[in-house]
Amino acid sequence: MPTHADDLSVALRLADAADEITTARFLAADLVVDRKPDRTPVTDADTAVEDAIRAILASARPADAVLGEERGGSLGAGRTWIVDPIDGTKNFLRGGPAWATLIALVSAGSPVVGVVSAPALGRRWWASAGEGAFCSVGGADGRRLRVSGVRSLSDAYLSTTDLNTWGVAREQYLALVSACWESRAFGDFWHHCLVAEGVLDLAVEPAAYVWDLAAVQILVTEAGGTFTDLSGRPGFEHGSALASNGHVHEAALEILKG
Repeated sequence: MPTHADDLSVALRLADAADEITTARFLAADLVVDRKPDRTPVTDADTAVEDAIRAILASARPADAVLGEERGGSLGAGRTWIVDPIDGTKNFLRGGPAWATLIALVSAGSPVVGVVSAPALGRRWWASAGEGAFCSVGGADGRRLRVSGVRSLSDAYLSTTDLNTWGVAREQYLALVSACWESRAFGDFWHHCLVAEGVLDLAVEPAAYVWDLAAVQILVTEAGGTFTDLSGRPGFEHGSALASNGHVHEAALEILKG
């Protein structure tokens, strides 16, 4: 059975392959963009990345399952690699640098390895179970991450992705904004990574998929934070997410529950 260190090495190799493809296609004049049934965009880079990752895994981890945003799959009881080839595709196709490839290995229902690679930002984050969370800037050696020590919502920095995704729960989110010191909209993978770095104290997603959340869950928890859905259930598979430094988690949940 591979160790977490072995699996992390594979995940980092997958991220290297993804970065090679995404950086070559970023800002490309001939980028091909389609629209999926849920009206979200998908580019030729998204599918190329997922196909490349699946090809590497077929050789390096042939017994493992793969679940990807573009090519499908299922999350079983065993070992499953979960891949979001480009998280932040709207940024990618508009020329914004805030996009990343998300790679997670889930075993027995829990993420044990996670990598988030954002080459246009010059950053890569990674974590493995029991070994901590790290970030590298500009290819430098990774520094260990730790969530903030902020203990009051009135001192907290909060981020979401898009206010329009809140729907009928918009008032609860705005109540949380009012309770916090500052609010931002870094969105997608980035604000979860910033919680792990201690830059933000709360990141909230009212609607998200497993490929959006598995890699960032282990990043946040290995940095000492807390990761649940908006009802307080731990895990990445419930369709929403609240990532925090842990200290302000329950206070935020109380407001979001209305």
